[in-house]
This record gives sequence, C-alpha cells and structure tokens, in this order.
Amino acid sequence: MRRTRKAKTPSSRVRGVLPRGRKHRAWVRWPDRKLLDMRMCDLHVGVEGPFLRQCLGQLYKEMDRRGIHFRPHFWLSSEWFTPEGIPGCALPFYLAHPRLMQLERHQMLEVEGGTRDSCLRILRHELGHALDHAYLFHRRRKWQQLFGRSSEPYPEFYKPRPYSKRFVLHLDYWYAQSHPDEDFAETFAVWMRPRPNWRKRYQGWPVLKKLAYVDELMSEIADQKPVVTSRARHEPISHIRQTLREHYEEKQENYGREYPDFYDHDLRRLFSDAPQHAKRESAAAFLRRVRREVRGLVARWTGEYEYTIDLVLKDMIGRCRELKLRVASPEKQLKIDFSILLTVQTMNYLHTGRHRVGM
Repeated sequence: MRRTRKAKTPSSRVRGVLPRGRKHRAWVRWPDRKLLDMRMCDLHVGVEGPFLRQCLGQLYKEMDRRGIHFRPHFWLSSEWFTPEGIPGCALPFYLAHPRLMQLERHQMLEVEGGTRDSCLRILRHELGHALDHAYLFHRRRKWQQLFGRSSEPYPEFYKPRPYSKRFVLHLDYWYAQSHPDEDFAETFAVWMRPRPNWRKRYQGWPVLKKLAYVDELMSEIADQKPVVTSRARHEPISHIRQTLREHYEEKQENYGREYPDFYDHDLRRLFSDAPQHAKRESAAAFLRRVRREVRGLVARWTGEYEYTIDLVLKDMIGRCRELKLRVASPEKQLKIDFSILLTVQTMNYLHTGRHRVGM
C-alpha cells in the first residue's frame, strides 16, 4: 500500500496553489454516465481548488511551526504517489473539485483523503517521503540501522505484527511495517502531528528511538538547503489521455483484487446474490449502516481495539460489494450472525493476515 509523499510551498501564500479565478466547467452539471466519457486531461483542474488549497495551507502552517523551510511541489495525477527520487507529490485528481469527489464516491464508495483530517493524515505521511527524497536521509547509516535499507524491494503483500511496539501507528493496516521507506514516512507523520504527544504516547516502546531520530533530523536540516531540488512531475493529469470510465474500470478491477476471497463462503452464507433479492439493500450498504454498532459489540466481546476490528470490517464490506451480495434475512438476526462472523475473522486477521502494498 504505497502512498504519496508530500511537498510544500511558502506558508500562507503558496506558489502554485493561489486562486486563479474559476473557469466555467460544463462537466460539473453532467450526469455520471456523460462525465465518465471525458478524458482526464480535458478536466482542466489543478491544485488551486478550495479543498486542496485549505489542506495544503494547513500543512504549510504545521511545517512552519516545526521549523521546516523546504517546500516540495504538488501536482494532480490519477492517484496518490511520490515518484522515486523526486521531492514532490502527485495528488489524486478527484480532490480538485467537489463534483469529482462525488464521482469518486459513486464509483469507489469512498473518497480517500476526501475529508480535511484524512487528507492531512496522508499529506503528513507523504511529506516524510518528500523530505527523504530531498535530503537523502535513507543513505545515512543510522537511518538504515533504525529503519532498514530503502533499496529493499516493495513486497506485493506484507504480514504485519499488530502488537509490535517497534512501529508507530498512523495509517491503516500497520502500514509502517510494509517497507523501510514507509516506516520512516509513518514515523515522520506521527512526529509531525499538531500538539505532538509522541513521547508520552510511545513511552517505553522501542519505536521511541525512531521518533527521537526524526526529531534530530528535522532540527539538523532546519537551515539546510535540500540536496535534490528536481521539480519534475510524473504522469500529470494534463498528460493522461485515459477517460474517467477507463480509469475507474481499471481501478475497480485492482480494488477487487485487494479483498481476500477467504471471506466468500461465510459472506455468501449470511447474504445472497440470488436474482429474487436484487432489489433488496446491498450487503455492503447494510454493513456500512450498522458498522459502528457491530464494531462496538465485537470490541466488547473480544477486548480488541475498535481500530483493529474496523480494518477487518472494511475488507468484508469491500468483498460484499465485489460479490454483489444483498440482504436476504431479518436485520436483527443478521446483525447477531454477522457480529459472530466478524469476531472470528478479526482473530484470524490478527494472526494470519496478509496486506497488500499499494492498497
């Protein structure tokens, strides 16, 4: 699950993200079926939209308070990513406009980074990557001793250790455990949070050494110019000739492969894909509706963190969507039966789970 690495620009007046005046965009009022046939390069959107401008502005303020003067660069592309060796970050095009966020939700049922808080969480993580690229932290001996070698290949899957105290907890799925680069970016993101309490939160954990090292690094580079200053942009949206329909067909196919098929037997036992139930509520919608209630119930039964349980629940919701399952039994009993299934799968997840890098 490789994520983006962020970049910045001057604090309140941000180069490249100042409002340029709104252009008339007819596609804002188009229905999904028509909008999906538009090429991404013809959207003519940039990072100057209100939502991204607000999130980036907040990021720059946090950087100023932390004494970080380097500013990476941002551009729009098909998804979150940071190209190797470039101290900047691609942001997903849908964050540029509310209509595109709406389309993303219709197509994918969620908008990654679509709220201010979630966007800033990813931005802080990606900023860690951008700083690493700019100052080449990964070449330092101590960095390698603490995090590992950046040259290690990214695995397609990784098997996290949920109870390990050698890694911080920031993004989902214990992402810090997927690769040394992600370990550093996640550690930086925790260090970067407003009102930092990492010394108290991780007191007694071995990972505290990593956080202290990040603290040292940020103090060291406060007045240093970056080693790498490239402003290159990889796959900018202006160069993508793919239609939105093609983009989402590809994304949905990849998204479906992320959900493990070992849920299938039990989910089919609780829900149905039979034609006579085609007009009933989808299983995915039902589980999203009862998500909080069921999660709390399973947490009380198992003593596990709701955070952990929600990761399993998210996977199961995704698999229900892929299988096109529907509700076919009374809700009261269905909630009980699903809660039992979720309890079993949560325990299996903690001991045998494999998580895809790039999710």
